[in-house]
Amino acid sequence: MGSLVTDEKPHLREETMRGPTIEEVIADLENNTVIPADAVDATYARKAAVLNRAIKDIGMGWYQWQLFIVIGFGWASDNLWPVTTSLILTPIKSEFHPPKPPLLSLAQNIGLLAGAIFWGFGCDIFGRRWAFNLTLGLTAFWGLIAASSPNFAAIGSFAALWSFGVGGNLPVDSAIFLEFLPASHQYLLTVLSVDWALAQVVANLISWGLLSNFTCDIRDTNCTRSKNIGWRYFMVTVGGLTLIMFIIRFFAFTIFESPKYLMGKGKDEEAVRIVHEVARRNKTESWLTIDHLKACEPEGYEQRTTAADAVKRKLESVKLTHIRALFATKKLGYSTGALMLVWALIGLGFPLYHAYLPYLQALRGAHFGDGSTYLTYRNNLILAVLGVPGALLGAVLAELPRVGRKGALCLSTILTGVFLFGSTTATNSPALLGWNSAFSFASSIMYAVLYAFTPELFPTQDRGTGNALTATSNRIFGIFAPIIAIYGDLNTEVPVYVSGALFLAAGAIVLTLPFESRGKASL
Repeated sequence: MGSLVTDEKPHLREETMRGPTIEEVIADLENNTVIPADAVDATYARKAAVLNRAIKDIGMGWYQWQLFIVIGFGWASDNLWPVTTSLILTPIKSEFHPPKPPLLSLAQNIGLLAGAIFWGFGCDIFGRRWAFNLTLGLTAFWGLIAASSPNFAAIGSFAALWSFGVGGNLPVDSAIFLEFLPASHQYLLTVLSVDWALAQVVANLISWGLLSNFTCDIRDTNCTRSKNIGWRYFMVTVGGLTLIMFIIRFFAFTIFESPKYLMGKGKDEEAVRIVHEVARRNKTESWLTIDHLKACEPEGYEQRTTAADAVKRKLESVKLTHIRALFATKKLGYSTGALMLVWALIGLGFPLYHAYLPYLQALRGAHFGDGSTYLTYRNNLILAVLGVPGALLGAVLAELPRVGRKGALCLSTILTGVFLFGSTTATNSPALLGWNSAFSFASSIMYAVLYAFTPELFPTQDRGTGNALTATSNRIFGIFAPIIAIYGDLNTEVPVYVSGALFLAAGAIVLTLPFESRGKASL
């Protein structure tokens, strides 16, 4: 995982970069409203604020730009593997003939939820650096193993295991990135959405070459392993790609342990050393000394360094007082509840349709007389490519004065539902592709705006809780999607109608949100 080799001990140097005195830092902490008065460990919160200021004063440099690149691997993996599950559903159904194909998506979503919970808390116990590497490593390992699956139960189990790794990417990677990122460049979190869209393009490009040429036709009643080897080649390729990303992270990039994690473990001097090492990589210096952190400690303070203490600090962001704060007024309470409902409806509607898109395309294509696997995966690639400009346009629309976040999100969400309904009117393949292309473009705009708009609607001191509530709503309803499909009829267009209605409802709710954050400071 790289080494931190330096002969200097910058936290002990007498000459440091000119910065705030200890007295000035303490005075700022006294006026810092972001630090809750009833914090589980108020001293930890004060020290974290000092570290944040030190990182901010270092500024954006070479180390953060390198981190931006490797963090993009996590964003890419977060979309690459759910798309993989979608793409292999049809050939797996043809080969194994499972009685309930949506169980594959159910296993995936359970793994994603479990991974988000485990890694989200685990990185505060065993460190960001280990979690940062293990999430990709485990995903690659189980993805490669999955290529040898002998039956549907095996591939379902492996899907849950690789999704357990995938589920930790965004919680862990976003935490690491924010802890090393100056506030002036936090917009880069939105830019990372491009990696998310590009991953879908890569997955569909690979599937077009492998799945379209080595997969049984949907009308083939005798689909054997030898005729259906494409999805196994596909798993090896995607797993190998993820393995390469893991190797780059592990061997080619030195990820420093989070200063906040080290400080929480009682290693204040090591935390200060890392801050100075980041400054050195950026060819600058930091004013931070060990005395700045020690000054945050009251007399007789004892460092809380156990795993239980780390969990308590993690639960700080989602404790009841922060939840109550998000519903403190009718206006804020409605905004929080409505936003959770929007995330839930999208979390149900998108996978309900998208997970079965290849199967539905093949089914409709067969009806139109051109249901070849080649055309199915070619069309999937076209849809994926449209997601990239969609994500970029979303960022632009959200900044327009007469549109704003709320207008862009409302319009794109409603159009996503409208285009889904429109796809049911297609009478030939070009028309079906056109409607699905419009859906892909609109939904990409929707997600780009949603990820930027959501955190801005929560008060700063309660933002962690708000993000946790919306993400949990999304993941839980994502689990419901395959359960609904299990008891539905996938040979009809029911998933399309249900998904379209959910998007229309979500768009209507967005229109009622009481806040618009464009051009305004966060609450």
